[in-house]
Amino acid sequence: MSKNLNSNNIENGKFHMNSEDSDYEDLITRLKEIKSTIDLLEKTIFK
Repeated sequence: MSKNLNSNNIENGKFHMNSEDSDYEDLITRLKEIKSTIDLLEKTIFK
């Protein structure tokens, strides 16, 4: 039954990420920020 509910929610555009998905997205965002910081530091140090 939950499979049908999930399919209906996706089809109706009412799909909401669960907390695990949200945590994953937050982690990806944070890792991108860290990468940007590292890139900037490398440019500053290795001028």
